[in-house]
Amino acid sequence: MQIYKVGGAVRDRLLGKPVTDIDWVVVGASTEEMLAQGYRPVGADFPVFLHPKSGEEYALARTERKSGRGYGGFTFHASPEVTLEEDLIRRDLTINAMAEDDQQNLTDPYHGQRDLEDRILRHVSPAFAEDPLRVLRVARFAARYAGLGFTVAPETMELMRQLSESGELEALTAERSWKEISRAMMEDQPQVFIEVLRQCAALKVLMPEVDALFGVPQPEIHHPEIDSGIHTLSVLEQSALHKQPLTVRWACLLHDLGKGLTPKEEWPRHIAHEHKGLKLIKAVNERFKAPKDCQELALLVGQYHTHGHRALELKASTLLELLQSFDVYRRPQRFEEFIAACEMDARGRKGLEQRSYPQADYLRGAAKAAREVAVQPLLEKGFKGPELGEALKRERLRALKAYKENA
Repeated sequence: MQIYKVGGAVRDRLLGKPVTDIDWVVVGASTEEMLAQGYRPVGADFPVFLHPKSGEEYALARTERKSGRGYGGFTFHASPEVTLEEDLIRRDLTINAMAEDDQQNLTDPYHGQRDLEDRILRHVSPAFAEDPLRVLRVARFAARYAGLGFTVAPETMELMRQLSESGELEALTAERSWKEISRAMMEDQPQVFIEVLRQCAALKVLMPEVDALFGVPQPEIHHPEIDSGIHTLSVLEQSALHKQPLTVRWACLLHDLGKGLTPKEEWPRHIAHEHKGLKLIKAVNERFKAPKDCQELALLVGQYHTHGHRALELKASTLLELLQSFDVYRRPQRFEEFIAACEMDARGRKGLEQRSYPQADYLRGAAKAAREVAVQPLLEKGFKGPELGEALKRERLRALKAYKENA
């Protein structure tokens, strides 16, 4: 029985990056031996066990073969006869198919260390094409390591393209897809994730609404980059540079989907794209079963981001409607995330990345003015029920008019 550290822990140590999760593989052992040593089994699908003291996961070396469609369409074989090399060859990328023993002696049968040095993301074997989830995983690794100069090997990109065109991506569950997408959104360069998906034709399968933005022009006076798809990538890039949370990054990706519906004869203008895009944003949200907070913010940003840009020009009544839509009195954080998404949108334009965004503080001030209207004096005047709501609205409108005059 031999135990090896495998996968990401080995890769990140060789890259000089912090090692967070450690995967262990056990070679030459049976389920009975693991149980006899106090390891606790987890799950019915894989021969995986929890260490009796550390609680870390230890998996028996196994082989796998395709038995159906999608991520779950595999049968596994684990036995003491399965070698370390056989276990490693079923992995996705060469840089994830290395192992080391407790003396840090490296086992690298598929040249992962060389690919690390050459900054290449390369598949281990043709079996890569049996798992459609790997298209998203490779794109996510590309987003993570783009800053180090990593690129996808041409032959791996070709396999990803074949997978994208095979219909296999459609067999992925919403949960598995969202897990990869949400992790990719939080990488250092999430725009690279979208770029790689587009290069291998996966984007038009997974998110045709985003793919449709590429090649759609916008007025150059507002968008020096012109292309709506390039703009979306730039907004996503800005959201990562400014360390925005997942909710904001997701909203940034989807905020302009309505521009993909504009008839060509109306280009480069996109009248009412905010409203037109809502059904598309909703479709993407539902397709991946995005968390409720991500869904809500994406829809609100899609509908109101131009209000954010025009904040200083808005009438007090329009400002009040905007604040009410976000329920700033009970959910101030959601409005703060809306402001952040608007600022990322404003900065995601060629040559304007460093522009100031005075609308942010103006909107915060407006929300503060509305929130500071006290309810107690209205209660003391005898207002209650719907009448109280109307009276509160009038006082908030008055406060916003005063705020506008003094801003």
